[in-house]
Amino acid sequence: MRIIKIDKDSYGTILLSWCISAVLIFLLARFVPQLWISLPLCLFFVVFMIFITYFFRVPDRETPEAENKRLVTSVADGKVVIVEKVFEKEFLQKDCIQISVYMDFFDVHCNFWPITGEIKYYQYHPGKYLLAFHPKSSELNEHSSTCIENEYGPVFFKQIAGTFARRIVCYSEPGHMEYRGEQCGVIKFGSRIDLFVPLEADVKVKVGDTVRAIESVLAILPDRTE
Repeated sequence: MRIIKIDKDSYGTILLSWCISAVLIFLLARFVPQLWISLPLCLFFVVFMIFITYFFRVPDRETPEAENKRLVTSVADGKVVIVEKVFEKEFLQKDCIQISVYMDFFDVHCNFWPITGEIKYYQYHPGKYLLAFHPKSSELNEHSSTCIENEYGPVFFKQIAGTFARRIVCYSEPGHMEYRGEQCGVIKFGSRIDLFVPLEADVKVKVGDTVRAIESVLAILPDRTE
């Protein structure tokens, strides 16, 4: 049986959840003698402890066509909520296609590099904690921004915190070479990824599609080597 890998940056969150649950289970067992009350609540906290641990799992998946640098795969699990032409004003400073993926509470929240390339830009932005699907959350919420680029073009993406996601972990370091499908960070609890590709890219998803990190191809970058 394969051992589930847990995100290393989530050990503290898991430990805190376990400690709080263990204390509550002890108090229920000690001070609530009515089993019909204490037993279901104790079981609830045991299930909660297991769920929190499983929530921060790192999925074991294969990236499609690993040698094909034109493929842009999903940074996160979730549902596609936006596919539209926009002006990316933070770094690229040009019209792009924005593809946004919303993660609900039950999705894998580890994030993965969408392409193989060099990190050209990284910036952390403190902010608010609006609901992740709110139209203004991309600009107003706490988020981190990364641009990764190869010979076929740049891909810019934002890890956006939601109402309950109060911590974003990002491994971006400008100048470093990264590889599609490897972990690039984690967002804790419900949140969103905004990804921007060149206008010439061949987008492979539409609003309403369910995508999986590493495996789902969101777009194909234009062949600029011809």
